[in-house]
Amino acid sequence: MRDWPKMARKGAEEMLQKYGPPNVATDSRFIWFNNGPWKRSVCYRDDIPHHFPQPHSDVVECVIDYQVSPEKMTELAKFDGSVVVERTKGEVIARCDMETANFLAINMMHEIVTGNMTAEQARDFYTETAPAYVVSRSAPHAERLMFDLPTGETNFTDEVTIAGAMVRQTGGKIKDAVTG
Repeated sequence: MRDWPKMARKGAEEMLQKYGPPNVATDSRFIWFNNGPWKRSVCYRDDIPHHFPQPHSDVVECVIDYQVSPEKMTELAKFDGSVVVERTKGEVIARCDMETANFLAINMMHEIVTGNMTAEQARDFYTETAPAYVVSRSAPHAERLMFDLPTGETNFTDEVTIAGAMVRQTGGKIKDAVTG
């Protein structure tokens, strides 16, 4: 970690202090599994520049199991590009410079998905809450998840659509072989 940029080192140090040694450590990332409310957390050496709500680097990633309907994906993208939905895996990922910002982002994701806030309202709430936490004012949305995590399967395996096409293509191949 000595060679990591300052922001990445800071994020990793905070996670190490809170969760102890990672389950996996490489030259470029630390990974914890089932730490706190998270399915996994990752600290990256290589940062991603991000300017919402202010310039910083996304270096800490926190993941939960959560199912998001396709109808809400555009609204989530309007809220924050560092909130990523992995629909097939049934995961939502938040990336920011510290875990507290990820709590806030995941809580806002939940508000959007459940229809309690629009992307614009969530951005406004995030913009007001992040500095409150920084100056040690009450900011529960930046301190913990404000909803219960889903139980059961959150993945979306989709549906099989190829069976009919395989029959048609096989029939076409047989026809091609017979007619030359």
